[in-house]
Amino acid sequence: MTRALGLFLLISCCEAAVKVPAIIGDHMLLQRDAPVRIFGTAAPGEPVSVAYRGQTARAVASSWGRWEAWLEPMGLGAAGEMTIRASNTILIADVLVGDVWVGSGQSNMQFAVRQTNNAEAEMAGATFPEIRLFAVPRKGSAVPVEDVAGRWVVCSPETVKDFSAVLYYFGRQLHQGLKAPMGLVHTSWGGTPIAAWLSGPALTGNAALLPLSRSWQEQIQMYPLNMTRYEQGLAKGEKPAVPMGPGHPHEPTTLYNGMIAPIAKYTIKGALWYQGESEAGRGLGHVYGEALETLVGDWRRAFGQGNFPFFYVQLANFGNAAKNGHWMRVQEGQVKAAGLKKTGVVIINDIGEATDIHPRNKQEVSRRLALLARHVAYGETGFVYSSPLYRQVTVEEGGMRVWFDHAGTGLKTRDGGAVKGFMIAGRDGKFWPAVGRIEGDAVVVSHPEVKEPRAVRYAWDYNPEANLVNSAGLPASLFRSDERDEVVFK
Repeated sequence: MTRALGLFLLISCCEAAVKVPAIIGDHMLLQRDAPVRIFGTAAPGEPVSVAYRGQTARAVASSWGRWEAWLEPMGLGAAGEMTIRASNTILIADVLVGDVWVGSGQSNMQFAVRQTNNAEAEMAGATFPEIRLFAVPRKGSAVPVEDVAGRWVVCSPETVKDFSAVLYYFGRQLHQGLKAPMGLVHTSWGGTPIAAWLSGPALTGNAALLPLSRSWQEQIQMYPLNMTRYEQGLAKGEKPAVPMGPGHPHEPTTLYNGMIAPIAKYTIKGALWYQGESEAGRGLGHVYGEALETLVGDWRRAFGQGNFPFFYVQLANFGNAAKNGHWMRVQEGQVKAAGLKKTGVVIINDIGEATDIHPRNKQEVSRRLALLARHVAYGETGFVYSSPLYRQVTVEEGGMRVWFDHAGTGLKTRDGGAVKGFMIAGRDGKFWPAVGRIEGDAVVVSHPEVKEPRAVRYAWDYNPEANLVNSAGLPASLFRSDERDEVVFK
């Protein structure tokens, strides 16, 4: 009896010890110029102190055994040790202060440095002691979780090779340009739909997202049959894909619960998002813009830091002539979502690969993301930071004038030739390849068969032949002045 009681007390004591999640650990990077939350668990009512750089923040564990302590805003400086004390003491070594960026999405965000152009040279040159990397393990959950099994590592040729290329190249651009340490938190999973990255309340609270839920319900209805076929395939020695069903990473909310919720208390500078191929392939492009706007609001509420900067990568050019418009509608939705405060979209319809959904030139993707960040997140001015985006269209005699924002000192073509990629339609809705004439920040388009123009489109195709750029060489986004549901045209 005495031995059992002693064992119980020992276990209780160990469980009561102050603990922190994996994202608070050796080599971590804290966000500069903002209140920084340090958090963890301890015995209910237990006092906890956090000491770093001459500050001591204090907290008391709640009745649920959770605590949060806030460090006052800090500037850049040398790495130091953090001490967390309660009934026990935790020492966290090599803690830096700089900017923390989260990168998420599907396979193009997951795409590793070792897979990109010039991979060997990029990895060999990746010794950056002031860039810190944290990879969230790919694991879903039916309910929000509080911790993951990751750890912070110092950027090196070895640690960077399997890390997100887009996030790393972006962080490297900012690190070298701003002369500030960077903390990069990678949390993505290839092939996953946007619904998996939304919280339950966000998904169910927006009726416009019902098609996403219905799409999953259709998968659930097919699950028993698909599982039978899967098991039959295994019995024959085949290697079929595991069918989608309960617990699958494509299940709505499961990746938010398992890969966003556990890092949402960590103080960050901003986020990057590269995803949308799944919705294009499933015929859900028409709802993507609404879903992306919902995701931004959802994550901003979860992190509790107001409207932190949030940048997206538009889908690249890919494939053959359009059979339906969902690839383009995802792209269109990504531009529309960039109307939210402190957001932006990177256009890459000039650096995709027609036969590969994973463009290897992630360096240029990240350079364009860094341009957005320098302006929106860091307030730099005096340079062109965005691709040309459609503003409005006005009808002129025999044609239409298309106005763009972010033209810089004037629009031009990438190859110096005639403008390509515009199509114009009249009353009958039939689109014709348009002749274009650049005039400053506008393009006048026309076609001899279109006497009374009603609509114009640009780059509205999977793999468009389009060449309009601004003075900085950044490509114009696709757009359509008409919003009709039918998007098949010749």
